[in-house]
Amino acid sequence: MSYLLTTLTKKQEVDSLIRSTIDKVLVLRFGRASDSVCLLLDDILDKTAREVSKFAAIALVDIDSEDIQVYAKYFDITLIPSTVFFFNAHHMKMDSGTADHTKWVGAFQQKQDFIDVVEAIFRGAMKGKLIVSCPLPPERIPKYQLLYKDV
Repeated sequence: MSYLLTTLTKKQEVDSLIRSTIDKVLVLRFGRASDSVCLLLDDILDKTAREVSKFAAIALVDIDSEDIQVYAKYFDITLIPSTVFFFNAHHMKMDSGTADHTKWVGAFQQKQDFIDVVEAIFRGAMKGKLIVSCPLPPERIPKYQLLYKDV
């Protein structure tokens, strides 16, 4: 996990950060420090944190923390890393051509991909939108299979 980015382990910390981040996109990466894909995404987040600091704040959320399981269930985080976006305490969704618009699952391939996504969310949020279209081409969007239990 990146030591330069804020790591949240308690529900109260997440709640407070969501409420206190005003006029910026809040990027919450749910994952664990021991996962290689999470480490890859953390590296990209760490390298871009300064570049997006005028319009975004980035924090890491430890999915293994007992207190965070409320958010893991609420956002249906079954695959990690999962990245959730907020703007002025509103959950921002992104239509990326996948079945789930509530979060980004997997790592970004490049730094610029992450910057483009956060900028698109920021621009959409400033216009009052709660869902934006993904600016990335389909070949750079991670594909995964959703599994539904007891449906």
